[in-house]
Amino acid sequence: MCAAEKVSLRRGMNYRVRRNNSIFLMSTRRGAPYDDRVQENGKILIYEGHDVPKTPGVPNPKEVNQETRYPDGTPTQNGLFNAAAQSFKSGNSDPEVVRVYEKIKPGIWVYNGLFSLLDSWTEQSGHRNVFKFKLRLIEDSSNTAGTKEPEQTRIIPSSVKLEVWRRDAGTCVICGSKDNLHFDHIIPYSKGGTSLDAKNIQLLCVRHNLAKSDRIQ
Repeated sequence: MCAAEKVSLRRGMNYRVRRNNSIFLMSTRRGAPYDDRVQENGKILIYEGHDVPKTPGVPNPKEVNQETRYPDGTPTQNGLFNAAAQSFKSGNSDPEVVRVYEKIKPGIWVYNGLFSLLDSWTEQSGHRNVFKFKLRLIEDSSNTAGTKEPEQTRIIPSSVKLEVWRRDAGTCVICGSKDNLHFDHIIPYSKGGTSLDAKNIQLLCVRHNLAKSDRIQ
């Protein structure tokens, strides 16, 4: 992930870190530190904002509100993304485009696609307020006409990714590489291939994934 982005990602929310790319790191695994959720078969992401850093004055960040600014007045990542979302809602800007990676197991992150940031708000979680951000998957041209059934989505569910990762032993099925791996549709999505069955998904390195393109092999 860091190699692909050519930047060291040390936090989950990253506002315009490289070439104006914004990046979210998410997880829906049990015990994840934030309540990230996917809806509508992966087309909608509800992403929870992040806590203030742990400091001597804040020994437990889970007990205080998520903030838009640090004590010195500079904006937090919550504040930057909240401002972007509200600017879009008010019609003053295009939606912020966010690249999303998902943690499927310790040390393993997979690319979930490009999303548009549509909205933000705060809601109560226990006795504190947390930020929520709503993002929608940016559909590719193969599905703009709405010809796919609702359950046929390009997004591969986390359970399928885990099954494929175990089956392919975390390596490219062609060359055995363990670097820059992609989840590839054997029968391409654009040709009717499903994202919901591990039998139609394989691991390919970036070189073999690009070489394959949308061909059926």
